[in-house]
Amino acid sequence: MNPIYHQAKFINSAPKLKDAPPDQGMEIAFAGRSNAGKSSAINTLVQQNALARVSKTPGRTQLLNFFEIDAKRKLVDLPGYGYAKVPEAIKKDWRQMMESYLHDRQALCGIVQVMDIRHPLTDFDWQMVEWCEHRKLPLHILLTKSDKLKFGAAKTTLLQVQRDLNQADIVVTLQLFSALNKVGIDDVHQVLDEWFGFRKMVVAED
Repeated sequence: MNPIYHQAKFINSAPKLKDAPPDQGMEIAFAGRSNAGKSSAINTLVQQNALARVSKTPGRTQLLNFFEIDAKRKLVDLPGYGYAKVPEAIKKDWRQMMESYLHDRQALCGIVQVMDIRHPLTDFDWQMVEWCEHRKLPLHILLTKSDKLKFGAAKTTLLQVQRDLNQADIVVTLQLFSALNKVGIDDVHQVLDEWFGFRKMVVAED
């Protein structure tokens, strides 16, 4: 576990890409269908209860939310996608904002995609995979709420999703994750470390 993520702090919510912090340094964005447990996953990874807004009502994350790790590195909480009760006009705004961010943001260096292990690889999830293919971005998938399944069933789902993703034309890694049971934190930190360059820094210091 890398304790540097515990110092994450909120810096900005942007309704449009033009309202985002300067496009510099490195950013890792968290994406996922509404109610997949994205905000809970972020809070668990930084060991803070309320850094990312958690709501019982899906679709509440309507902005690009930026969290600073250090002067050069940020985490970004993207709007949850696919929630049917959101008005169509808002869906259109979200879609345009997401497309602008994913297409134009030069600081973006990787995507962590959150999927409810009971409902993986929806059409919206595949769209995100395609965006990563388009940008040649590395993708790491969290199969969240793994505590809802017995270990054997969770492992079977993991292997099936892995097989389905073999068709993707990018590097995709995936894992089981549970915010409730704190399962998988070290694995995510290792991915973030690699993308942010922390592991290279440790090797260089050694």
